[in-house]
This record gives sequence, C-alpha cells and structure tokens, in this order.
Amino acid sequence: MSNTLISQLKPFLQEVWKKEGFNQPTTVQSKAVPVAIEGKDVMAESPTGTGKTLAYLLPVLEKMNAEAKAVQAVIIAPSQELVMQILQEIQKWGEGSGIRAASFIGGANVKRQLEKLKKHPHIAVGTPGRMLELIKQKKLKMHEVRTVVLDEVDQLLVHEHLDTIRQIMKSTLSERQTILFSATLPKGIEQLALELTNDPVIIRVEKDETIQAAEVDHIYFVAEQRDKLMMLEKISRLESIKALVFVRDIGNLTVMSEKLAYKNIHTSFLHSDLNKTDRQKSLQDFRTGKTKMLLATDVAARGLDIKDVTHVVHFDFPKDLKQYVHRSGRTGRFGASGVVISLVTDREERELKKFAKELRIQANKKVMRGGKIVDPDQSK
Repeated sequence: MSNTLISQLKPFLQEVWKKEGFNQPTTVQSKAVPVAIEGKDVMAESPTGTGKTLAYLLPVLEKMNAEAKAVQAVIIAPSQELVMQILQEIQKWGEGSGIRAASFIGGANVKRQLEKLKKHPHIAVGTPGRMLELIKQKKLKMHEVRTVVLDEVDQLLVHEHLDTIRQIMKSTLSERQTILFSATLPKGIEQLALELTNDPVIIRVEKDETIQAAEVDHIYFVAEQRDKLMMLEKISRLESIKALVFVRDIGNLTVMSEKLAYKNIHTSFLHSDLNKTDRQKSLQDFRTGKTKMLLATDVAARGLDIKDVTHVVHFDFPKDLKQYVHRSGRTGRFGASGVVISLVTDREERELKKFAKELRIQANKKVMRGGKIVDPDQSK
C-alpha cells in the first residue's frame, strides 16, 4: 500500500493525512489497514514508534457510521496515559466527521463517565477494569460493537487483566472483529491472543524500512551503583536535554527524585502508584519543557508518545535485550536523532557489549569532563 490506499479512505481521513504532512504509510500501516478494513481479525507485532495506533485507527474510523447512536468500536489499553493518547488521536483524525469518542479510566469520576455515555460515543476507549465495570452495570452497551481493539496486548493478557479481558470479549457479538497490536508478542501471549480471535491475519514487522534510520548514538558511562545518581545529575545539566530515565523500582524512583530536587534539579516522574492528576501533571511538565527529565518505570512508560525526547537513560540496566530495544526506541522516533545512555557497573558493561553485538550497534564508552561528554582518552 502506498498513497493509493490513503486515496481510498474517506475524505476526512485524507484531509488529516495531508495536513499532518505524512509521505507514505509505515510498514505496519500498509500491512494492517487493508485487511482490517476488509473486516478480518488482525494480530500485529511492530516496534515502538512505527505508527501502530494509526494502523488500527484508520480502519476503525473508516468503517464508523457517524449517524448511528450506538458504540461501534471498543479500544482497550493498559494505562491511563495510553488511553488519553489514543483519544487525542481519534479526535485529531476524526475531525469534521461527526464521530464521537470518549475515554473510561479507573480512578476517574464515575458520574462524569456516565455523562459521557449519555452523549452516545461511537468509540469507547478505556482501561480494562473500568470498561468491564461499565459493561456489568449495563451502562456500556456492547450489542452493536463491531470491532474490539486491544492495544499493547502483551500488557493486557497478563495474569491480572486476563479474566477481565475475557469477560469483556464475551459481552460482544460473536461475529465481531478483533484487532490486537503490540510491540512484542511473546509465544505465551500469542497463544492466548489466538483464543480471542478468529483465524487472524498475523503481521510481524521486525524493522520499519519506511522510517528513515534514526541517527541514534548508543553510549555508556561506567559507575558504581551508588555513583549513578551523581552521573545522572551531570547528565541533567547537559544543554537543551529532554531525557527519559528508566528506573527499575518505584521506591528508588521516588528517593532519586527527592535527592535530585535537593540539588535543585526538578524532575517529573511516572509510576503505577501515582494518581491520575499527578500523572497528568508530570507528563505535562515534561512535555512542555518545564522539567527536563522524566523518571519512569517500564510499565508506566509503555506506549507513551512524547515528542522530541533527546536522550534515553538506562539508569537501571534493562533486564533483557527486548527491554533495551523498547526503552531505546523512545528517542530518535520517526527519523529524529537521539542518544541512548546506559549507566553501567563493570558487570553490566559486559552485558551491554553483548546486547550491542546482537543488535549490531556500536556502544561507545564515554566520560564527563567539564560538563561535556567526551571520549575517555581525550586529552585533559
């Protein structure tokens, strides 16, 4: 599919496509959009930053009947941020089409969510628990839902959500269309996903050739675990930096942000225990540049699309190669340049070299001198 596919979409979608200045669809979009429009079930695996959201939104919006009053599509995502992000995309791409969408997330005011349902949205986007609650209360009526999308499905078909997702699926028509998307589809998850679909078209995109290879530099600093925070402090003072920092556990993340604040370095942070208002403020401050660093756990950062992240910092070393790739994909999106920094102990340095070899990338050792990143052997 090239632009011929776009030219077959409804005029309002073509308009936004033009306005956004997109050249051609990404690989996952070319593969998923046509089969999804045909109404087939789809299971797609494609790396972070390859335009997955649009790959399922274009078909969903294309097939929407804006005249009807019923919910026709349900989109489920694992985190509140991702839900809000999907909603913004629907609003952007559905402009002028009369298509209404609403979000339903845990922790939000139930009364207000019921008000939203009275306005008859065509698309309901939400987190699993809240969606099921509304279905059980017969507030969210599923009898006309034609399409169910599970975004970041590997985060949804986990022990804590699995039963909820199964119950939601049971409440829909048997001849509904199911679309599953994820950056990674491990074997076990794929097995569970097959149970929810009917003879799905399986799409795997290893690497997207349509997105210009991003100019991403992979560098690392060697530091004892206890000195990593001091390194982070130095990194935070780099010029015009907008860094996403990955931290393994929530407790450590909170302590780090307090220690940095004491040094007059104000950071935003994201983890699953934060309430909705704090999460939104955190993201807002980081997006607008009020803070230059966002400390986040892996789960909290899933699916987040933050423009212009200049640096990704692995403060705690990733648990495996996939996690390294996932995290690193947050910078250098859609062809922008970026830097991936790993703070490693001696043992982790060996691990990083293994990763680099497997990914066929160059990970260069650096040191900080006078507030600048330089090669270790550069003359002092």
